[in-house]
Amino acid sequence: EVDRWEATPGEMEPYLDHVGEQESYDNRPNVAGVRKGTGGGSSILLNAHVDTVAPGDPATWTYDPFSGTVERDLLYGRGSCDMKGGLVTHLVALDALSDLGVRLRGDVTVAATVGEENGGLGALSTVLRGYRADTALITEPTRLRLVTAQGGSLIFRLTLAGRSAHAAVRDEGVSALEKFVPIFEDLRELERERNEALSHPLYDGVRNKVPINVGIVRAGNWASTVPESLVAEGRIGLIPGEEVEPFRDLVADRIAAVAERDSWLQEHPPELEWFGGQFAPAEVPTDAPICEAVKRAHERMTGERPAVEGVPYGADMRLFVRFGGMPCVMYGAGDVKVAHAPDEHISVTDLLTATETVACLLADWCGVEG
Repeated sequence: EVDRWEATPGEMEPYLDHVGEQESYDNRPNVAGVRKGTGGGSSILLNAHVDTVAPGDPATWTYDPFSGTVERDLLYGRGSCDMKGGLVTHLVALDALSDLGVRLRGDVTVAATVGEENGGLGALSTVLRGYRADTALITEPTRLRLVTAQGGSLIFRLTLAGRSAHAAVRDEGVSALEKFVPIFEDLRELERERNEALSHPLYDGVRNKVPINVGIVRAGNWASTVPESLVAEGRIGLIPGEEVEPFRDLVADRIAAVAERDSWLQEHPPELEWFGGQFAPAEVPTDAPICEAVKRAHERMTGERPAVEGVPYGADMRLFVRFGGMPCVMYGAGDVKVAHAPDEHISVTDLLTATETVACLLADWCGVEG
């Protein structure tokens, strides 16, 4: 049974803090397919997002970003790892069970959703549309590790005012860029302090578990003019156990403290905005039934128990946990280190391993008729 729909502005309006404003809702379909079980088994929702980031400069790629070139064991292309490979994992696992004549007792839902890269409106819309199961699995590229915790990420915009002047008499002006530098340095210090102070068993081995990144800086309008304004946009990470609102207050207080030490910024305080999808952290207990089931399935296919990890990035996992009330974990082929990068790729061998594991998981979790 297949359902195709698009999220609407009215549906997302109460949740904009979580999924962010959208440039467009049109021609961005979500598709969910339900394979009904014979009855008496546990249900599962399998999710993968179909949106990707832009490919960037094709000249930085060895192969065309949309070629799907296979070289030895690797398939190249934008979205191969993040995460079209994950969607294929679900579909081929179900096909394999059908080819073998295996009849599952529990219902299986496959949800191919949009918008994960900028907030997750597709996954949230799937939940709001009424799709629920006893558990959920997302095949994000986890290097065949079992991920039971995902970090949070908040997107911010910082606007600073300066005063323009001719570069020949730059001391008559106030450079917004120079006023931003101490704030940037303090954000780096905040990152260091948080990495030292915060502790979580799944993140203690991560070198930078709460990264702060300034990804865009726009300042000035002419090389020989002191920049009269600056806009910086960045991303700040959280770990499970932290909540969004208190952390926003912490960041605002740190920026205000820097401004208080500068006479110009005292009179022209920086403006801090939070925009886009705000990815709250999420986690499930490492011994939850779905975690134990994934461990068993992986071990049957590989002979080894999978490593259990937390990841520092945000994902749709949080939406199924927080709004769907479903325990949700991530497990899949691919490495996030090559996602969003030139020459994004995925190992065909690892993809097959993930597919075999998911097929085994479905038989175990949903139960098999006869």
